[in-house]
Amino acid sequence: MVRSLIGRLAGPSLRTRVLWLVLAALVLVGLAGWLTLYRIIDSLTLQFGTMIAERQVQYDRYRGMAALSREISLAEALSRSPAMVDWFADEHDPDRKARGLAEMEHYRTAFTDQSVFLVVNASGNYYFNDAQDSFGDDPYSYTLQPSLQRDAWYYATRARREGCHLNVNVDEVLRLTKVWINCLVNRDGEVLGMVGTGLDLTDFIREVVDLPQPGVESIFVDQGGAVQAHRDASLVDFRSITKDIAEKTTIFSLVDDIEDMALLRAMMNGAIEAPDQIRTATLTMGGMPRLVGVGYLDHIGWYNITVMDLQTIIDRRIFLPVGLAAIAILVAVGLALSWIFRIAVLKRLEKVEAGLVALRGGKRAVMEPDRSADEIGRLSRTLIEMSDTITEARLSLESQVRERTEQLQSLVNLDALTKIYNRRGFEEKFAVHRRREDDARRVNGLMLIDIDNFKTVNDTAGHSAGDQVVIEVARRLKAALRRVDVCARWGGDEFIVLVRDCSPQALSQIAEALTEMMRQMPVMLSDGEQLDVTISIGAVLVMADDSLELATEMADAALYRAKEEGRDRVVLFERGETIGEDVEGSSDDVPARPADAI
Repeated sequence: MVRSLIGRLAGPSLRTRVLWLVLAALVLVGLAGWLTLYRIIDSLTLQFGTMIAERQVQYDRYRGMAALSREISLAEALSRSPAMVDWFADEHDPDRKARGLAEMEHYRTAFTDQSVFLVVNASGNYYFNDAQDSFGDDPYSYTLQPSLQRDAWYYATRARREGCHLNVNVDEVLRLTKVWINCLVNRDGEVLGMVGTGLDLTDFIREVVDLPQPGVESIFVDQGGAVQAHRDASLVDFRSITKDIAEKTTIFSLVDDIEDMALLRAMMNGAIEAPDQIRTATLTMGGMPRLVGVGYLDHIGWYNITVMDLQTIIDRRIFLPVGLAAIAILVAVGLALSWIFRIAVLKRLEKVEAGLVALRGGKRAVMEPDRSADEIGRLSRTLIEMSDTITEARLSLESQVRERTEQLQSLVNLDALTKIYNRRGFEEKFAVHRRREDDARRVNGLMLIDIDNFKTVNDTAGHSAGDQVVIEVARRLKAALRRVDVCARWGGDEFIVLVRDCSPQALSQIAEALTEMMRQMPVMLSDGEQLDVTISIGAVLVMADDSLELATEMADAALYRAKEEGRDRVVLFERGETIGEDVEGSSDDVPARPADAI
């Protein structure tokens, strides 16, 4: 096989095919060069991205600390205030309480949020005042209870015995969502209570987390990995201080695989050991590689994690000139070789291809045969013969398919006895009209037509006579209607007619004309006998949003009314009453009623 291929490439009639080997070599060289360049670009992108990530983490840490450090320092100072310690030791002493409340108010105005809260451990009483001084007269809000889940944050923080701790939480009593700064009040190792303030979570996210830079996402998490601040507020883990790890929304849930989770945890542990150093690594998040930088805010016990999409941050188009230069060299060499190859081979193949365009479009191919004795010449003559054979076979097959389709269409959609549409054919026609844009606001008419006393015809004159009556009624209906209208046999001795674009008056006139036509012209049977045949019609105006099922139910209700009133008449169904009031045994309600006989 290999020898045969080489022989074809090096054959005397097409020696220039050897140029393909040259082009293949150029492609291989170009591919190798492209892969090398791609690796270089990836390496440079990663290096640049790492540098950017380290600076971004430092920037995020500065923003986070700038927003929180001052508040934490003030809260720590308040927790050590002698006035607060004395009041917490004896909450009900009037003098101590007055000094404590004054101190509380003094610090409240100093906090950025201008809100402050206190919890006295002995009583569990919770005091709060906001920027509007809403509770200045009496800052007592409620009493914490260990049994309530809403108060678990306090008892979980108290268990830490000392220090300041951050918690993102929703105060269900005050209906506030904040980044709460909780500082424990101690005296000789005993927890007397807690003081603190809060920063509005929305403001904190907007000022610290919601970066305007595309491709950069800043996230703050606690030491357990629970998300404390995120651009997407739905990912923030509220009350994380009181939850088990399985209940928390953590940064690890945003990482795709277990190996990357372990790597992220190792980066976080390393950041604690050396807070001044930034850890970076490429992790898979959301199905895409992301460069992740981790820093540690040792003063508040949070990590700031920066997630970067390098494809967005670093535009690879800066490397485009290098790639274009390499491509230009390869193109120049390829063009020179292809010009030679075109003269010797491609020009001849283009003639063959031009002749095959008609065959591809479903027509007979038109081409001039190549008189050469080489492979291209033989291919040209063979394709002409093949085109003639395929064209003849296709035309024959299309004719057979067309005939078979027409037969099947007739069997499926036409009534075998009357040769008009059957129920299936009518349903398809009805659906087709509904799909047309010009029918969107049309009002059509629908008539259900029943042959009066048809059972008597079958019983007295025989079923053959009954078939002749059905055929004649179908013929007259079809002849009396317009070409745009649709007439079908609905079943047995019942017909259905769709009258396109009509008014109530026009529908009434058409229905009356049909009954008069049947009334005035007896049906002539094959044995010469004449039968007086009348019809009853139930008619209804069909609105653009009426279904076929609803329209036929309304028409059937009108037809039932026509038969009740003596047959050989027309009843127009009007809107206003339920179908169930007029059709025996019906339980479906529609907003309509049959009108009096016309």
